Amino acid sequence: MRVLAAIILAFIHTATLAESTGERKPGDRPPTAIEVISGLYSFSRFQQGLLENTDLKGNAEVKNLAALRAEEAVKRDKRLKGVQEAIGAELHVGKVESPTASLVEPEMSDGPTYVRSFYAAQIPEYESIIILLERYLKAPDHAALAAFAREQLPILRVQARDAERTMADK
Repeated sequence: MRVLAAIILAFIHTATLAESTGERKPGDRPPTAIEVISGLYSFSRFQQGLLENTDLKGNAEVKNLAALRAEEAVKRDKRLKGVQEAIGAELHVGKVESPTASLVEPEMSDGPTYVRSFYAAQIPEYESIIILLERYLKAPDHAALAAFAREQLPILRVQARDAERTMADK
């Protein structure tokens, strides 16, 4: 019993000490402009990768949506490039992971399975970029990027809800 009480007291002391010193987990700090810009470009690559991944197994709905999202990504990237230049942010692009790794291979699946995976792959990507923008907007470090993020956030939320609804229907 004494050991248990000692463990509980040690835990409380550690938690109180961490709180009083302002100790934070690495994920608690707001993302920088570079991290946000990089995240937005990665999201655009994901959307463009969806278009590249659609083939004969994807129906017209999937192909049209993928083309629309890829077109939106290109437009967003052009505007983001202007914001990036305005704030003087330089990106150092490393190795890029395949953005469509979570999609079922079209030749390995039937049509409906591929269509479901097409919509399902989008949901975590949308959630990730939305969370990144929300965290950035809590403590933005550049007004132009903050304005861009505030403009993009409602658009991305609507697209995420659409993907969730459509996947639920499939």
